[in-house]
Amino acid sequence: MSALGVQSFTQQGWEQVLAKVKRALVYLDAACAESLHWGCGSTRLLEAVGGPACHLREFEPAAVAGGAKQPKAVFVLSCLLKGRTVETLRNIICRSHFQYCVVVTATNHAVHLTANHVPAAAAAELEGQQPVFEQLEEKLCEWMGSMNYTAEVLHVPLLLAPVSPYLALTPAFACLFPLLPQDVDLLNSARLDKKRMGSLGEVDSTALTPELLLQIRCLVSGLSSLCEHLGVREECFAVGSLSRIIAADLANYAPAKNRRKTSTSRASVVFVDRTLDLTGMVGHHGDNLVEKIISVLPQLPGHTNDVMVNMVELTALQNEEKQNMVAPGCLAQSNDTAAKALWEALLNSKHKEAVMEVRRHLVEAASRENLPIKMSMGRVTPGQLMSYIQLFKNNFKALVNHCGLLQLGLATVQTLKHPQTAKWDNFLAFERLLLQSIGESTISIVLNQLLPMIKPSNQRTNDDYSSEELLILLIYIYSITGEFTEDKDLAEAEEKVKKALVQVFCEETELSPLLQKVTGCDSSINLTFHKSKIAVDELFTLLRDIAGARNLMKQFKSVYVPGNHTHQASYKPLLKQIVEEIFNPEKSDPIDIEHMSSGLSDLLKTGFSMFMKVSRPHPSDHPLLILFVVGGITVSEAKMIKDLVPSLKPGTQVIVLSTRLLTPLNILELLFATDRLHPDLGF
Repeated sequence: MSALGVQSFTQQGWEQVLAKVKRALVYLDAACAESLHWGCGSTRLLEAVGGPACHLREFEPAAVAGGAKQPKAVFVLSCLLKGRTVETLRNIICRSHFQYCVVVTATNHAVHLTANHVPAAAAAELEGQQPVFEQLEEKLCEWMGSMNYTAEVLHVPLLLAPVSPYLALTPAFACLFPLLPQDVDLLNSARLDKKRMGSLGEVDSTALTPELLLQIRCLVSGLSSLCEHLGVREECFAVGSLSRIIAADLANYAPAKNRRKTSTSRASVVFVDRTLDLTGMVGHHGDNLVEKIISVLPQLPGHTNDVMVNMVELTALQNEEKQNMVAPGCLAQSNDTAAKALWEALLNSKHKEAVMEVRRHLVEAASRENLPIKMSMGRVTPGQLMSYIQLFKNNFKALVNHCGLLQLGLATVQTLKHPQTAKWDNFLAFERLLLQSIGESTISIVLNQLLPMIKPSNQRTNDDYSSEELLILLIYIYSITGEFTEDKDLAEAEEKVKKALVQVFCEETELSPLLQKVTGCDSSINLTFHKSKIAVDELFTLLRDIAGARNLMKQFKSVYVPGNHTHQASYKPLLKQIVEEIFNPEKSDPIDIEHMSSGLSDLLKTGFSMFMKVSRPHPSDHPLLILFVVGGITVSEAKMIKDLVPSLKPGTQVIVLSTRLLTPLNILELLFATDRLHPDLGF
């Protein structure tokens, strides 16, 4: 058992898929493609398929069908085999000439029974049988045109996209995000005949929508498979309302009971709601190059955790208009040992050290290829790195040998030269000023400090904050402040900021996709003053929710550390507080880290502990800690956890899991999403 388990778990899953794809057309959905991308790379899949042509296709209704000389297809899907997904399967197969179809689903058969409303007792009697998969196999043969053709449906847990040995993400659940207080009203509106809930603390699984419950069960299915691969019996803990529901579902997941009886090792799985601390998401404290790369470079199409690297500089093309002719580079380099080593160094280094590491790798690669490199010491500049990269341009062999390294090098250069990177320090300076102001004054004074920075587009310079960046600063202010006292000054300050924002939104010449989501308008022409005012009022309702996110906490009430005569005020991440509390040497029962019982024996143990010397389960009891942040994580946070755990309890291993890598802009997209309670499960 080791942190490398997330990589071996993913690779083992893909080996099962690769064993099926020889001479096949392979259709993948976006989440499985992302798992492949980080886990073992598309090259491995193409090698397993064999043949000179590219046989990879996106799984979608308009996908190109199989021709007369393509009798075999493999579909690799992250979702349930139900509804629109099955319709798309039928559509593709009926337009093709397949005689052999394999469908791989990342969701196990037990969850398919739940999705088909099979009662738990009836599902238990079906143990070892797979009627849903068998029925689909018959349908596949029917759609292919003959019951004598071959069809196979199987489950492979393709849950993770391993970004590093200690950090893995769950692409299929990138949109899973904790509930906000405003969601309680929406849930109450669907409970007309039941008791109304007063806060997030009262929300349990019975209150959630069927879609969200099923999404959670799909995640739990994958996590149970991971625990099986690691050979551990898990104790589940939670911090936050949605995390509590997920942890309880995993603790009581029926198909895991037999596995747990035979597990020889133990692990603690701690789920944490992202919404309890958004400061680290929208803040710019993280001194990490990768964090800046994923914040400023455009997202790789179809992916949630990788970016597009412009590779035109390594070609003979000079015309910017032709750059779309060249396939983009990316950060994931799963099959390139040297590039992978550099990537892990970038994840674990501060910005300055990371840039020097990029230079060192480029210099060593150029030296190995006998390229005419001119050494220069001192500060690393984008121009210097670019001069090293261009040495490879006219040497095809060197280009192929070091393609992964050159992609990471170009990503670094493009990030360092990006205008948004220059703004990073401006954000950081203002955030530090806010930290001092919050300790010395009220939130109304802090809002008044922000007011002069709110400028319409026709008055802004490159150094001023855009509408999206103003939203980021407001979320920072309300998240770091937490609970505050209502007074006349606050009401007046909020009204001034609201009025300024309404004007800014109305005067935008073009609405970005995010502002379209915030305002509910697809064009600036349709954005009236009234619509803008409604959007800003809803924004401030959201900000109040963010400020009150920790109200239900007893111990983790604040992420703000006031300054004194020796130290300036600072931000203390909630994740750091949680890890420190888990490994607190006094080992008192954690107040806000709730243990989820997995059956009668746990309940008895908890009950007896009230009046007998029976120790309750504690998250530091086991040699492996799996920390799952529901709603996303930053590279800096993952590194902090990885470094902190062994320093507090040597010998303890840690795996950090999360739904996605977050940037300030995509946390805004998640906060303003309208489908939190009704996720699209493909049917």
